[in-house]
Amino acid sequence: MKRIHSWGLSAIAALLLVACGGGGDGDQGSRVKYTAMVSFGDSLSDVGTYAVSTIAAVGGGKYTVNGPAGKNWTELIAAQIGVAAPCAAQTGLNSIIPSIPAVPVTNHAGCYGYAQGGARVTNPVGPQNINTYPASPDGALGQLTDPIVNQISRHLATVGGSFSGTELVTVLGGGNDVFMNLAALGAGLETPTQAVTAMGTAGAELAAYIKTQIVAKGATHVVVVNLPDVSQTPFAYSVDAQTQGLINTMVTTFNAQLASGLSGTNGVLLVDAYTQGRAQTANLAQYGITNATVPACDFTLMIFASSLVCSTSTLIAGDTSMYQFADTVHPTPYGYRLLAQYVAERMALNGWL
Repeated sequence: MKRIHSWGLSAIAALLLVACGGGGDGDQGSRVKYTAMVSFGDSLSDVGTYAVSTIAAVGGGKYTVNGPAGKNWTELIAAQIGVAAPCAAQTGLNSIIPSIPAVPVTNHAGCYGYAQGGARVTNPVGPQNINTYPASPDGALGQLTDPIVNQISRHLATVGGSFSGTELVTVLGGGNDVFMNLAALGAGLETPTQAVTAMGTAGAELAAYIKTQIVAKGATHVVVVNLPDVSQTPFAYSVDAQTQGLINTMVTTFNAQLASGLSGTNGVLLVDAYTQGRAQTANLAQYGITNATVPACDFTLMIFASSLVCSTSTLIAGDTSMYQFADTVHPTPYGYRLLAQYVAERMALNGWL
């Protein structure tokens, strides 16, 4: 049987169900009319916060293989629902690297892509934030890492304190809480138990922000994507089995608290990217993935080892078009496409597409 690339069979069935007037809590037989997309989160949803300075000059700016096809899942979903592609609500860089000059923080009116690489749920200091330097040399890059709680507050301040109810709001976060708690563990500042507890707290906090600052403020269609399994990434494959197990526990604890906190909340669609991602890893050929352990980006050709500065001209040799990962944690455009397809499928089944 020929494999279907653009839509899975279940997604096609879901779309047919909606077209025939069934399924979900949307208007039966009619497509939901969205006016805009508003996205909150981290690097997995960042559409160009750091597309400035030398990063922009080398063709970078998003956490994938940058180029004409270098779209993340939020951009793909925006096209699917027929709204303008999200643009970065804020840009800038607090770099102290001489070859990557700092750029002042600028807010962009009418741009609702608030997600930022390095952003955590609540804590303002995430990976590569200047406040992690010099303990972490990577902090010299000076990512802004404005946390999700602040992202939501900035949007509300911009639009008069409430959502219109006609936006599609997306939320995906938690990965940088994993990385920062792992760093604290490595520095002897936390125990494994404390790291897991901190992840549970972050998951509960995110659920609370969604309920009190998004849904309670008028949003009616909020897609919340839970945290994919960070323990099944090239980054995690480079550490020992015990640490991989800890990472998985951190992720599942975060997701459990997020799900518990959102249970029964009208207007929220929780998409289980964790389970779907694990299914993809267990059945690579079924999803067209040719490699899920090796990054597609060649770090020796880049100004630093992150897909933020990876492009079609800095790939490893061979066909990487269906690799899962661009760097050690971020998807390729194909990986984002798989995520977007799954989100669209769940939206269709819920009557939201």
